[in-house]
Amino acid sequence: MAKNIHTGRFTTENNDDIVVFLIGMRVNKLLAIHKWGPVFTAMPGMIKELYTHKEELGFLSLESYFGLRTTVMIQYWRSTDDLLAYAKGNKHLQAWKNFNTKVGSNDAVGIYHETYELNKGRYESVYVNMPLYGLGKAMKHIPITKETITATKRLKRYTLRDYS
Repeated sequence: MAKNIHTGRFTTENNDDIVVFLIGMRVNKLLAIHKWGPVFTAMPGMIKELYTHKEELGFLSLESYFGLRTTVMIQYWRSTDDLLAYAKGNKHLQAWKNFNTKVGSNDAVGIYHETYELNKGRYESVYVNMPLYGLGKAMKHIPITKETITATKRLKRYTLRDYS
């Protein structure tokens, strides 16, 4: 499936607070597929749920990366409250329960997550000749102008005065 390439230089609006959530797993014992396999296969159902109910869940978008032992998914959320509410939802709670039942403290597979709250005006992005990607897929994708030509200018759209 070909992606639409946006020729030129683009950025995203940074008018809203957002949450960036990194989640992944690490296969510590490659041959213990019976331990890490179920962890790996639990994610597609949750991803489908996120995209099916984006608006009501506060989910914006995601990107995934797969390495030999470690995976990472970068998710973009409208708020920490939305992310935490999803974590308490049925599909995620069932996956967490299954992980604890099947893996528990067994060291064959590890999981991790990190949560970052980003205030409006305190993040920036640039995309040159790219399809919609990362924040550019999660937020409004706009052409770079002379007012947003550098990272410094994109970050200075909001100054400390805006927060006082």
